[in-house]
Amino acid sequence: MTTKKTELTDGDPRPRDSEPEPQHIPMSIVSPEQSPHFTRWRDPVSGVESLILSGRVAPLQQSFYYTNPSFTADGRFLWFMAAFPPGTHKQAGIVDFAGGTIRLVPEIQPDGGAHVDPVSGTIYWTTGAELWKRGPLPDDRPVLANVFPAELVRNRRPLTLATHLIPSADGKSFFCDAQCGREWICGDLPLDGSPFRVWQTFDHRYDHAQFSPTDPDLALIAQDHWWDPITGEPGVVKDRLWLIRRGEKARPILPDDPLPSANRGHEWWDADGEHVWYLDYTEGPKQGTKKVNIRTGRVETVWPHGHSHSHCDPTGRYLAGDIVSWPADKWQVAFYNATTCREIAIVTLLPPCALRSAYHVHPHPQFCLNGRYVCYTTNVLGTVDLALTPVEELVRLTS
Repeated sequence: MTTKKTELTDGDPRPRDSEPEPQHIPMSIVSPEQSPHFTRWRDPVSGVESLILSGRVAPLQQSFYYTNPSFTADGRFLWFMAAFPPGTHKQAGIVDFAGGTIRLVPEIQPDGGAHVDPVSGTIYWTTGAELWKRGPLPDDRPVLANVFPAELVRNRRPLTLATHLIPSADGKSFFCDAQCGREWICGDLPLDGSPFRVWQTFDHRYDHAQFSPTDPDLALIAQDHWWDPITGEPGVVKDRLWLIRRGEKARPILPDDPLPSANRGHEWWDADGEHVWYLDYTEGPKQGTKKVNIRTGRVETVWPHGHSHSHCDPTGRYLAGDIVSWPADKWQVAFYNATTCREIAIVTLLPPCALRSAYHVHPHPQFCLNGRYVCYTTNVLGTVDLALTPVEELVRLTS
């Protein structure tokens, strides 16, 4: 196979390698339960067993943010984030369950979230105004996939191009919520190197953008807490949950709901593309993990428990979340069976963590490998580690 050279879309004369996706040699895949890189740990109260990535390539090894699965669909590759305190810029690491290896990939240093192609294992990330990709094999090398337009950057370094790299339903673009100075520029950046397309520009913060899983012309965005990048003064936040459609202005999902925007957060799409999940942080009986129909505005409380972050499996029947009590820094990771309305602790109590704030060490549980595991960040062994908990056992314990 040959490699051809092409030019970047904004006129930058630097070449970009347009390489074929990596071709993987079929190999016998070892499950995490069998891998020597994982240590079994059982919660002393609930009895739930987790598999902790104890094979090390860095002092800190952390799961991806909950919106970005890091497993390939065949279970061969698992990407994770790594850091070397006190250095704060995270790098990437990868477990190869067929090759039996764990490696640090230091050239991958995302400014925001990273995306892993579930078929090829290729990882995408942004740095500055550039979108890069790299295959999962040791001999693969970084390839520049696209560049944010120079006329929008205007000699500024974007704080991030994308909070999360979420592909469109047709797999052709990533959604960007780029912050450049006092501007937040929303739009899509094609994976084939075509020019960035602006959807809307804001003078206050919109982030956590996520393409709809069913509609390539629709995205979920969040009006988030923000501070003026020059003065440091706090900005105004009116409503948390918004939708933006290509060619239209952004609109709030719940425009008539009097709930303060600070009481909503941590949103994600349901697999059906018709509902958005979010957390209601209101103190008292109204709090919990909820989902709203984006067409009717009907809200349903699914997990009536106060917690910090949640995620659901592809069916929406099972949820995982982390629960914190402030200011004690006491965290729990829990699983909820919405069919039986029963909950169980995956981790009853995480110990305090000195790296919590600097490295955003929240458990952030997510379902991965088509709902087979709950993946989260833990520190029960005294280090910051990625952990996996088999869902089958969680379902049995809550049935």
